[in-house]
Amino acid sequence: MSTKLHLPKESIDHARQLARAIASPVVDFIDKHSSVTVERAALRLAGADGANPDGVPVPNLVVDQLRAADPTMLEDGAVLRYVNALVRTGDSVGALNARVAAGYNVAQQPLVDREKIVKKAAELVTTAADRIKGNRAHRELKQEEFHGRNNSPLLYLIVATGNIYEDVKQARAAASQGADVIAVIRTTAQSLLDYVPFGPTTEGFGGTYATQENFRIMRAALDEVGEKEKRYILLTNYASGLCMPEIAAMGALERLDMMLNDSMYGILFRDINMYRTFVDQKFSRMIDAYAGSIINTGEDNYLTTSDAFEKAYTVLASQFLNERFAYSAGLPARLQGLGHAFEMDPSIKNGFLYELSQAQMAREIFPEHPLKYMPPTKFMSGDVFKGLAMNTLFNFVSKATNQGIHLLGMLTEAVHTPFMMDRFLAVDNARYVMNNMEGFYDDIEFKKDGIIVNRAHDVLTKTISFMEEVEKTGLFDAIEQGLFAEVKRPKDGGKGFEGLIKKGPAYFNPFEDHLKRELGLER
Repeated sequence: MSTKLHLPKESIDHARQLARAIASPVVDFIDKHSSVTVERAALRLAGADGANPDGVPVPNLVVDQLRAADPTMLEDGAVLRYVNALVRTGDSVGALNARVAAGYNVAQQPLVDREKIVKKAAELVTTAADRIKGNRAHRELKQEEFHGRNNSPLLYLIVATGNIYEDVKQARAAASQGADVIAVIRTTAQSLLDYVPFGPTTEGFGGTYATQENFRIMRAALDEVGEKEKRYILLTNYASGLCMPEIAAMGALERLDMMLNDSMYGILFRDINMYRTFVDQKFSRMIDAYAGSIINTGEDNYLTTSDAFEKAYTVLASQFLNERFAYSAGLPARLQGLGHAFEMDPSIKNGFLYELSQAQMAREIFPEHPLKYMPPTKFMSGDVFKGLAMNTLFNFVSKATNQGIHLLGMLTEAVHTPFMMDRFLAVDNARYVMNNMEGFYDDIEFKKDGIIVNRAHDVLTKTISFMEEVEKTGLFDAIEQGLFAEVKRPKDGGKGFEGLIKKGPAYFNPFEDHLKRELGLER
């Protein structure tokens, strides 16, 4: 990757050193803790599935049984008691799930010899690992078979009807029209549910419930249309919120290819407790790394509350931090879809040059990362013609700076949930612009003392100053003080705090142990 902005390497290296220093105490905290949803994710990987007549999922039933019997039981890990019940009853996983759904309480069963539990758990780990590795191998096989057939950057489109079967229709149409990535938006506020609904769903507001069955239905539909189009169509959902690692586990089991995954988004914009969600984020990212899923981070959301021109340095700082946290979870650069957005006020003089500078800066600092570039939303209005013009400039910048994942802008953004025709126009516009400037990146250079270069240097300098402040303050305190996105969140407040668990000396999570070994994270 050639440099066009002449950014000083020593400054970039210093920013990464700061990111490491900021993340280190947070990672130490994470490694000493678990959460109710980490435990439920481990249960799901063990095969815990189904729900009782009231719709309470089996993983929740098991964790709730342990908490009710003795809160300290979870300090040993929920898998211990679940596997103990398997050994005691001699049941298959499916039979035990049915038994638990009918009222069987795993917390009331005395523990058998630990060696028996460890041996049985190893079988469950192998079963889950083989399934996930098989999914990863299938994806890689198809991507090799259809190599060169996808757009560059990947064109990313959203469906959000509330009904998974209607979503399938829209997804098929979008893929046939040229989309490479289909994202199924979750129903409004699902991120705040501390459980994952069971089975297919046909009702949702502003989106469709993320469930394992819905994942399976959409994956099958996209595989079918992908064979017809001779392209591998990637599927995306949201491993964020209170069930972040559970959704990552379901995605790994059903071969989702991307996961929106960023604890800072949950803290700042959903008021989820910072301790809880950082713990959840690491386990979810370990699962994604093992599954070969690309994470998408949420830096674009900062610009909904902060000015994109004045606070651009907070986006870059967050990208550095997300990179460091991702590495600590075993995610290589090629699986880090770091986020940013085309969100400056369109009335700014030379705004296009500043947007181009910001995007090019991200590309040069993170050359191996499949950067996810988000379209204008904050300043979109009912003027669809101006909206189309803004999206055209966004498409231009994305191709001009070699972005990896391109979320298509809609001319009716902020007016209504886009129709299929809006999606068609978005794909058509992007493909027109990007085809006409295919070789632009390699053919263009920037004036060394011009607006674009000077802006990038200025943002990098401010980013380093900001990160130095965060290092002195500490990340948890910096969030509490509102240094990110101008949103303040208390350390001991927010949703889900009561679900944080301190690991006991006998903590048992064979899936975490397996992931650490496979990803090279053992200390």
